[in-house]
Amino acid sequence: MKYIGVKIVDAIPMTADSAVQCGHNVGNYDKPEKVDGYEVTYEDGYKSWCPKTVFNKANRLCNAMPFGHAIEALKKGLKVCRKDWNGGNGMFVYLVNGTNIPKENLRNECKEHVGPLVLDGASVDLCSHIDMKAVDGSIVVGWLASQTDMLADDWMVVD
Repeated sequence: MKYIGVKIVDAIPMTADSAVQCGHNVGNYDKPEKVDGYEVTYEDGYKSWCPKTVFNKANRLCNAMPFGHAIEALKKGLKVCRKDWNGGNGMFVYLVNGTNIPKENLRNECKEHVGPLVLDGASVDLCSHIDMKAVDGSIVVGWLASQTDMLADDWMVVD
């Protein structure tokens, strides 16, 4: 079976020789001091060592991601933007997780238009969606990516 994985890791450059000294398993290299790689720390704190060539095939910096990786970052609770969005203007997108709202807690137009269609004691599912914080500080609810956004490789995680 084949797998594809998307994870967010911290990586520090480290030779295989140094990795051995830190207690990492690095495989069977004739000259470990000459093998470049990374000490990789996963979200749960687990650490391992990975050769640079293998690491670079499986990982990208979080400041040059394709849209699919940006979506995965959103699913992990991070905010993302296109590189040219963040030039001091603070524009970004984020995932709003879906929730279930009891009829009595509906507000505004939702209460006016949807409320009468919901039985007393019932609830409404609000679906997950992506919102955008715009340059002027407003929130754009239900932001949609353009084809240009979806094909770009300049997505980045925002702190």
